[in-house]
Amino acid sequence: MADTAEQSKLGELPEWDLSDLYAGPDDPAINVDLDESNAEAQAFEKDLKGKLNAIDGESFAAALKRYEAMQDRLGRVGSYAQLLYAGNLTDPEIGRFAQSVQERLTEISSHLLFFALEINKLDDTTFDKLLASPALAHYVPWLKEARLFRPHQLSDEAEAMLHEMSVVGDAAWNRLFDETIAGLRFEIGGESLTESEALDLLSSQDGAKRQEAAKELARVFKANEKLFALITNTLAKSKAIDDGWRSFARPISYRNLSNQVEDEVVDALIAAVQAAYPKLSHRYYALKAKWMGGDKLDWWDRNAPLPDDDDRQIPWDEARATVLGAYGDFAPEMAEIAEGFFDRHWIDAPARPGKAGGAFAHPTVPSAHPFVLLNYQGKTRDVMTLAHELGHGVHQVLAAEQGPLLASTPLTLAETASVFGEQLTFRRLLNAESDAKQRRTILAAKVEDMLNTVVRQIAFCEFERRVHDARRDGELTPEAIGDLWMSVQTESLGPALTFDDDYRSYWSYIPHFIHSPFYVYAYAFGDCLVNALYAHYQEAEEGFQARFFEMLKAGGSKRHKELLAPFGLDASDPGFWSKGLGIIAGFIDELEAADAAA
Repeated sequence: MADTAEQSKLGELPEWDLSDLYAGPDDPAINVDLDESNAEAQAFEKDLKGKLNAIDGESFAAALKRYEAMQDRLGRVGSYAQLLYAGNLTDPEIGRFAQSVQERLTEISSHLLFFALEINKLDDTTFDKLLASPALAHYVPWLKEARLFRPHQLSDEAEAMLHEMSVVGDAAWNRLFDETIAGLRFEIGGESLTESEALDLLSSQDGAKRQEAAKELARVFKANEKLFALITNTLAKSKAIDDGWRSFARPISYRNLSNQVEDEVVDALIAAVQAAYPKLSHRYYALKAKWMGGDKLDWWDRNAPLPDDDDRQIPWDEARATVLGAYGDFAPEMAEIAEGFFDRHWIDAPARPGKAGGAFAHPTVPSAHPFVLLNYQGKTRDVMTLAHELGHGVHQVLAAEQGPLLASTPLTLAETASVFGEQLTFRRLLNAESDAKQRRTILAAKVEDMLNTVVRQIAFCEFERRVHDARRDGELTPEAIGDLWMSVQTESLGPALTFDDDYRSYWSYIPHFIHSPFYVYAYAFGDCLVNALYAHYQEAEEGFQARFFEMLKAGGSKRHKELLAPFGLDASDPGFWSKGLGIIAGFIDELEAADAAA
């Protein structure tokens, strides 16, 4: 691990306290919850299997409440195991515990699988009659969403087999990926670093250190690319088989359906971003190359600090004050909810060996509360990541009132509060800075974040499309995957970036490709959406905060059209995405104007 002296400069970094879920992996309550849930699931199956088409609305509502209570209880155990595992992916005992829990959950939930399958078997007349029952009013959105998958449902036997096989199928490959990444070490500057620590050096002020880190990352990724290619090929083929049996038209179609967003809306987003590459990323990186003293920018300098950046480490207490201050300026309630994450030990911040890389906010279950994982290393972008994940956390706290079945927000809107939180924090930092050079640094950093969120994620989505399409013709070699990666990177980042063969294996460490195919476009969706929302906020429109909180509280109970209507926004409007992208272009205009005037 990196020098602990560097960590100490950041102050005392919090680690989460998972005892709100369970006291430890040997807590007897875990087995009690699993055993009692198993008994209840079997009783539920015995009481209701084959009988849904003959019960009335009130009985169906009672069944949904039983089902919901089991989902919450099982979700609590599963969340604890996932969080414990994320804290140390390389501990074999924790890995064994997490796998054992997952196998028990799969076994128990196999008794519940019939419920969703039989809901989809109800004929439209029976289903519509049930929906008319006042007792089911709260659950109507969940029931309608479940029915979206009706055309793609297999036989009961096939669905049961796929469910039970999942723990030794895709889930096992996911675990192999996670544990492999967590176990990698990178020898840089005489230290043995984790992936998160090595990637952090790509934004070092020292150009030689950036290059050294980039080359070492490439060396280690290259040494493991056969394994990563095997994982990628296997999961892509698995998805193709599943999509084929379920009659999904394209590899992205399942994700769109689960996100409750129409294919044409996602297609419009992707097309708009790709068309904007020249005026966004191509233009900005040409400008950055000039600031860095050349006509071209080496790929390892893409996220380099600007020459005027003081590159200071931001202590944890300052990061906390900055984010809470930004949230409080917008709405005291938002800051109050976020403050609870700090005070109640709901955040795990230090980077350490074995810990999952990156950052996330895990909602757990409505009867508990979310937890946030970071790898905080004191950079400005780490402060923005804190703002982002706390935005998710606030959203999850507010949506919990919808209950276990409706608290979860579709990915198309799941990034709304997180990206909005980043925007609030960015504005606070910019408004507090009077020095022209530092303002440029802050604005440029925001542009880079937006390019990483919009351009980069759409490029990732395009890379996934090409990989899945190419996989249909046979297994892909690491070289073939590298070719697809390089073609997408050069298209999206533009002619100002120079690449060499060392960059060819950088596709291999992106977890979203493994865990959640085509998840990535949700980031671009969220960023463009928030740009439009923030424009409304800047207009000081009466009641914006109240409408914003109502949107977050809705969780998964409404689709994007319903949630955006109070703001006068419509993601199906072809011009919607251009407005969001125009905000990024405007920031680049501002940077170019300042550069010309300097």
